[in-house]
Amino acid sequence: MTIQRMQLEAELTRLLQPQLFRDYCPNGLQVQGKNEINKLVTGVTASAALIESAVDAGADCLLVHHGYFWKGEDQNITGLKKTRVEKLLASQLNLFAYHLPLDMHEEFGNNAELGRLLGFQFEASIGRPGDLEIVFMGKLAQPITLEALSAQIDTSLQRAPLCIGDPGQELRRVAWCTGAAQSYFDVAIAAGVDAFITGEISEPSAHLARESGVAFISAGHHATERYGVQAVGNYLAEQFGLEHQFIDIDNPA
Repeated sequence: MTIQRMQLEAELTRLLQPQLFRDYCPNGLQVQGKNEINKLVTGVTASAALIESAVDAGADCLLVHHGYFWKGEDQNITGLKKTRVEKLLASQLNLFAYHLPLDMHEEFGNNAELGRLLGFQFEASIGRPGDLEIVFMGKLAQPITLEALSAQIDTSLQRAPLCIGDPGQELRRVAWCTGAAQSYFDVAIAAGVDAFITGEISEPSAHLARESGVAFISAGHHATERYGVQAVGNYLAEQFGLEHQFIDIDNPA
């Protein structure tokens, strides 16, 4: 089935509500392509490899979590960015990108999907006063050790996490936020959880984990953010009869 680009854009706006977020990049249609869309490809980051794979797959639209035009980034379309945008335009491939709206969506977001994958029982979202409540918090189905949770994450994400804490420590409640959310570790500690899971780790995180007794788990930025965009793609495919393919471009970060 074929739909119009404007129809798809309207549904993504209704679903993800990007107007509610002050984000680090523009959310929505970033590069305009053909009007009619039949095949949708989703992926984490709009790298050259993903664009080429989407074109080879016959896609009309590419939906990603990490797009272009980030704050602080050189806005000139030159060098590697020019190569990427040129490929999109030459192929008339639409590029849609959603950052924080895709992280935080209650049903299809990265946090929601990661929690579902790992079997966490969601309780609440938390954050700093006056800021987005971007961190999810909940209970484990049953108490397990840090070592056991690490093994579970390894199996589920197909990536060995880096864990700071006592392997035998018993965990009952956890907080999690996909991607680069290590700066929210203090929020998780203050909430009284036993462990915090995110994608990346910074140097201070190890010291905070050791001094607070709250385990820190770095499970990979890319690895933790593969699931929201797939969920949205599957939803759109079901709603509009689109062909949908998720393409995973490996990234060890």
